[in-house]
Amino acid sequence: MYKKRSTGRPVKFGAKFKNLWKVLGPGLITGASDDDPSGIATYSQAGAGFGFSTLWTALLTFPLMATIQGMCARVGIVTQEGLTGTLKKNYPKSLMYTMMLFSFPAIILNIGADIQAMGAVSNLIFPAIPDYVFSIFFTGLMMYCIIKYPYKKLASGLKWLCLSLFLYFIIPFLVKVDWGDVAFHTFIPTIRFDRNFFEILVAILGTTISPYLFFWQATMEAEDMVHKKRIVVNKQIMDDMKKDVNYGMLFSNTVMFFTILTTGAVLFKAGIRKIDTVEQAAKALEPLAGKSAYALFAVGIIGTGLLAIPVLTGSLSYIVSETFGWNSGLDKKFHQARPFYIIVIVSLLLGLSLNYIGITPIQALLYSAILYGLTAPVLIAVIMHICNNKKVMGEYTNNRFSNILGYITLIIMTGSAIGLIYFLINK
Repeated sequence: MYKKRSTGRPVKFGAKFKNLWKVLGPGLITGASDDDPSGIATYSQAGAGFGFSTLWTALLTFPLMATIQGMCARVGIVTQEGLTGTLKKNYPKSLMYTMMLFSFPAIILNIGADIQAMGAVSNLIFPAIPDYVFSIFFTGLMMYCIIKYPYKKLASGLKWLCLSLFLYFIIPFLVKVDWGDVAFHTFIPTIRFDRNFFEILVAILGTTISPYLFFWQATMEAEDMVHKKRIVVNKQIMDDMKKDVNYGMLFSNTVMFFTILTTGAVLFKAGIRKIDTVEQAAKALEPLAGKSAYALFAVGIIGTGLLAIPVLTGSLSYIVSETFGWNSGLDKKFHQARPFYIIVIVSLLLGLSLNYIGITPIQALLYSAILYGLTAPVLIAVIMHICNNKKVMGEYTNNRFSNILGYITLIIMTGSAIGLIYFLINK
């Protein structure tokens, strides 16, 4: 329970956790928000469709995510601007407008899919209340919180919401799992040379390495610097950022791992191979794994939705506001950054409206995956260029190891985009 420092004074584990919790911030929130309801749906599809065969992807995506998000964080800290602002100052405006053009519909579709998923699982818990009522309630709740509360309170709330994802760590221990089989598929990659398997691999990569997270990470680091009144960048700031990002991405990938594990252990083993939505996954778990696993899975969806949607709307609002030079920032009141908050409101209402214009959650996920898949390689290439540009980054340019991992990520995501286009053409 006690460990000693070099001074000889005992330090409680709780004190160490408290110090770590203070360091964790934008990286943890970014990583946790990556496991939004649409992400959980993708992981559930992987587990139900292929059992434990895709567990190894958690080990692959962790270093790739940590590298790219670390670069984005460094850009935000050094420039004290978001990615859009950095692009605007140092690169052709056509590139910036293209990124905004692709990001806007992709993020709206993602928001819509998440709102619908939250409404659907809430209806499973309280069947007497229609799912659309829950969707409207959650939309209004998030709109109120984003506009009402300043960055410090909002960031603190999002940070605590990350704990809701621990629910997915509990579920596998409520069901029977062959841990030897889990270990084998975790460390020995399984590749099946068929279309369905490659489609789910592309979906996992697109879900874990999403462009909106790049924008959010950079902007939140910049906002954090301003909020903490940091002007000079030093080694301690960079070390804290690396720790924050690495823990955040590890947390994100662990949730992915346990979701695939749970659905693989329960649904795949029971012969349930087709899962299109998170409510289907939750409903299928109940008779096979018991009410406790089912309830934890459903509540986890609501928690991660409340975490992810503010990140999605915030990312979009920062992208558009920085593009057009509007006053922006979660620290500002509504009257100080009216266009910024109007974009937040519009994005939430557009996401909510998808349910009423005939776009299903699975269609929204498909369309957003296409747009993310097409923009991710371009954005990664741009981020790599920024992080190797001494005029922008000064002494904090990429080291060799970051460049190697960055190029590997670029190659994999480019291949993923090509694969996505191939599957769409040959459907």
